[in-house]
Amino acid sequence: MASINELSLAKGLTAKVEEVCAGLETGGAPILDQVSGMTAELLKWWFQAEFQDARAFNFHPGQRQALLNVIYAHEVLGVSTLQDLYQSAAPEVMLGSAKESETIRAGKNGYPKYCLKMATGTGKTWVLQALMVWQILNANRASEGGRYTKNFLVVAPGLIVYDRLLDAFMGKERDGKRDFSNSDLATFQELFIPDAYRDEVFRFVQGAVCPKEDIGRKVTAGGLIAISNWHVLSDESEDPEDTDIKAPGEAADPKAVVQSILPLTPGTSQGNDLNVLNRRFERGSILTYLRELPALMVFNDEAHHIHDFKREGEVTEVEWQKSLNLIAAPKGSRFVQVDFSATPYNEVGTGRNARRTYFPHIVVDFDLKTAMRAGLVKSLVLDKRSEIGALSDEELDYRAERDENGDPKLSEGQRIMLRAGLTKLRRLEADFAGLDPDKHPKMLVVCEDTTVTPLVEEFMRLEGMADDEVLRVDSGRKGDLKPDDWKVLRERLFDVDRHKAPRVIVSVLMLREGFDVNNICVIVPLRASGAGILLEQTIGRGLRLMWRGNEYEDIKRENRQRIKAGQTPTNMIDILSIVEHPAFQSFYDDLINEGLAAESEDEDEREGSSTGDLISVGLRPDFATFDFAIPFILREQIEELEETQINPAELEAFGAFSLDQLKKQIGTGEKFHSEDVQARTRFGDYRVHGGVMTATGYNDYLARITRRITEAVTLTEATGSTTKFANASKFPYIQINRAEMAEGIDSFIRSHLFGRAFDPLTDENWRVLLIDPVTEHIIKVWARAILEAEESVVVADAEVAHRRLSEVPKLAMRVGSSLAVDKAIYLRLPYPSRSGGLEAAFIETCSRDGSVDAFCKINEQKHTFTRLRYIKEDGLPAFYSPDFLVRAEGNIYLVETKAQGQLTSPNVLRKRRAAVAWCDRINGLAAESRSGVEWHYVLLGEDTFYNWRDKGGSVADLLAYAKLRPVTETTQQRFAF
Repeated sequence: MASINELSLAKGLTAKVEEVCAGLETGGAPILDQVSGMTAELLKWWFQAEFQDARAFNFHPGQRQALLNVIYAHEVLGVSTLQDLYQSAAPEVMLGSAKESETIRAGKNGYPKYCLKMATGTGKTWVLQALMVWQILNANRASEGGRYTKNFLVVAPGLIVYDRLLDAFMGKERDGKRDFSNSDLATFQELFIPDAYRDEVFRFVQGAVCPKEDIGRKVTAGGLIAISNWHVLSDESEDPEDTDIKAPGEAADPKAVVQSILPLTPGTSQGNDLNVLNRRFERGSILTYLRELPALMVFNDEAHHIHDFKREGEVTEVEWQKSLNLIAAPKGSRFVQVDFSATPYNEVGTGRNARRTYFPHIVVDFDLKTAMRAGLVKSLVLDKRSEIGALSDEELDYRAERDENGDPKLSEGQRIMLRAGLTKLRRLEADFAGLDPDKHPKMLVVCEDTTVTPLVEEFMRLEGMADDEVLRVDSGRKGDLKPDDWKVLRERLFDVDRHKAPRVIVSVLMLREGFDVNNICVIVPLRASGAGILLEQTIGRGLRLMWRGNEYEDIKRENRQRIKAGQTPTNMIDILSIVEHPAFQSFYDDLINEGLAAESEDEDEREGSSTGDLISVGLRPDFATFDFAIPFILREQIEELEETQINPAELEAFGAFSLDQLKKQIGTGEKFHSEDVQARTRFGDYRVHGGVMTATGYNDYLARITRRITEAVTLTEATGSTTKFANASKFPYIQINRAEMAEGIDSFIRSHLFGRAFDPLTDENWRVLLIDPVTEHIIKVWARAILEAEESVVVADAEVAHRRLSEVPKLAMRVGSSLAVDKAIYLRLPYPSRSGGLEAAFIETCSRDGSVDAFCKINEQKHTFTRLRYIKEDGLPAFYSPDFLVRAEGNIYLVETKAQGQLTSPNVLRKRRAAVAWCDRINGLAAESRSGVEWHYVLLGEDTFYNWRDKGGSVADLLAYAKLRPVTETTQQRFAF
């Protein structure tokens, strides 16, 4: 039956979205015509196959569904309330239950409201940022009062999530400063934002982000991204209303009189310390500021905090909702709430009667089980040890015992669980170090309260741990820390993946959310609360993948298959071990029954390595003999002008008239008059600008003659059009340093023009330069000298750099999917465990063939510098790497092995064209720049290979026969770093 708890809204909305998004991968989905042009462009960029293929990272199916469901509900359906959304996507829920209908129509749901149920570790923050980009770009192009806004409030439950959000939007903090270039938006800009809009988004985000202390104070231009924890919306110690009735004439109580004059009595026990009072004051001003904004979209990260009803100082739902209602009241549908949570439910009842009540506005359901099946998070294994199973629940009580003095101490059951976790951790550390020394597994211990954490820390020291190998994170019930304490702690906490220490992290509740590290591999849950939400949050801290890359995908897939079949995994690659606690047995049983968790053997009895047959293979001692130096053309072979200097003494002197004869032509002491020859004056085929004959002095003459000469040699055609002349002047054929040229012309005139010394400033001698034959001579000899200098061309060799395969010193591979070889830089070479028969056969053949001098299998994830860029059939750029490099008989071959049916696919042909063109360019280099050999590309079909091998032909002859010849088109030919 349809209901809120059956997540009928998410199911109904997803069905509608799948229908209108059919064909989105090819750019032909109906939704593209139902949304704004900007949204359509974003959807194509995010989800169209050709754009996805050109990126190294994309949204996974859960993120995709979350984005599409929200965009469809908000932009296509145009809902204004939660009731509107139910009537469009799940009307049967409101018809089937009056109680649920009342919940949906409640005042707190009187605006657009969406909850995204996404498992921990599946990238909720990416969805948040993508939705923000969608709103920003549309708001910049839409009229006021529409469905879009540039005002955002991002709310976190505590310091851990708050700092993670600051990192995402402002960049990670180092030495007290944040660098936007390492923020999520900048790091993954290729995914979030199309090229043309990146500057627009970056400018907005960098100017609009406000940490919690700046909300309402920082002046932002055109919008706001306010980031804060839950204190923005709540007051923990709000005073209750006075409901007592006073009788007239009653004797006054002295205490009441004092309180009426001094209503706030001193003392932190009353909640009246200065920090509390200041927070109340600031909260009021922040809420007023947010209320007065014309529109606002609120993102609640870990949103179960907003809807939980908690006691003992925690915020109740009433208080949260009161603040949200206050902010939303004047905005109507221009207030939008988007909640993110892996556990969006309240737990009602206790023990066997406990049940979950889901939030009514869940619009997408991507739960932990779905994420596990997809391999997006670690798989789960329960560590069951015989001595734990033999203990009673009382002996495994999470509460610490008391000694004879009343001081707390760890129970025997707790000590056994901690030793079990340490045994697992030590084994993982030893096995992972041999595979990848940069992988440092960690153990997380979750305690009941802060009285237990020091006991665990001391226990770890007694077990041989050094002080820096145990990190204790105390938070208490408030889940918060003082700012000064937090600054000391956060640097170690957020860098645990990169360092060997700490090895063990001990916490209570603070790390149950937002502690997003990858290397938690063992969890010891000493806290035995019956709340399933707490257990799921605790497990979530260790779910993020530690091993990424295709070289691990096969082994992780096999793990999931074995777990599904009820078998123990053969290795611990991306496996989260949980030391079993009987209090959580029902939760474990549920996962085991669905094939999502397995039981692990006792560590003392288990044989083999935690890495299974995955090994790390290094370089052989004589690897240099078999190495490949791949050339990268940093600058093509080009023609350059040799730097030359024009020597005025070498230029031809003026000989038509002597200087005395020229002086007689202009007379003495007369003012020289001439018509302006600026208009359409030509020298050869070049238009000149600026009349020389109108010069009013020698310096003016030098400036004009210099400009004439420059234009004569830099403009490639004569024109009478002022516009064309102006355009040609902006982009000259050759650039000339006019200052140096003017200096040279001056030297020529004074010392060489007339074959003797000439002072243009004495007795107005400079006026002889205005005579046409003199001016024409100067222009002629200088223009000729410049053009001759242009012919002094030298050919600059191409600038080439080299990258060697041995730059990658180790490769991870499986013993069962690799072969020992002799003529490669590595001791073994891998091949795909599925459909890898052709590559395995090629490796075997090359290894024993005497015509092969060296060869290597390219690892796409490690040898990233061997990628070739090519243009796909759809016209978009993409990358690929050849399968092998082979050196044989003075040639190096890029070899791509293909099944026979794939040889003629359009993209294979385009890869072939790019590779052949690249080889052609490399072969044009000097021999010393290409290892003294010719480079060729071979597209090797399996039929050709097996036929040649079976007939006893050599690999060198096969590759020489199958190599492809150069093509004339060389537009796709660059290796990419």
